[in-house]
Amino acid sequence: MKLKKLKSLLQTNTIFEEVNTADDLEIVTACGADLMSDVLAFSNDKTLLLTGLTNPQVVRTAEMVGIKIIVFVRAKEPQIETVALANQLDIFLYSTAKPLFEACGILYNNGVGAEEINYL
Repeated sequence: MKLKKLKSLLQTNTIFEEVNTADDLEIVTACGADLMSDVLAFSNDKTLLLTGLTNPQVVRTAEMVGIKIIVFVRAKEPQIETVALANQLDIFLYSTAKPLFEACGILYNNGVGAEEINYL
């Protein structure tokens, strides 16, 4: 799924993204987790992280496993340090008002298969 479609489906607000490159990114898998140790155990190319955590550790964890897109659920807004770090590392940040389970369900209903979504 293209990031542009995902942003529309989840009705995201953009917190940080690099202009003219984000919409064409391909999302193959999704990882929904608030425990960053679980995220470290799950690593795939073209993965999207859905989380309710907003501290810089989320970005550090994403960097370690190669995740380039983070969506904060439940309309959470990340800390200023989190946004600055994501900007530095070119990790795109978005927010959605949807809860974690619903956001994962929307992805499933729109072509990200059940075996590709990890509920951690």
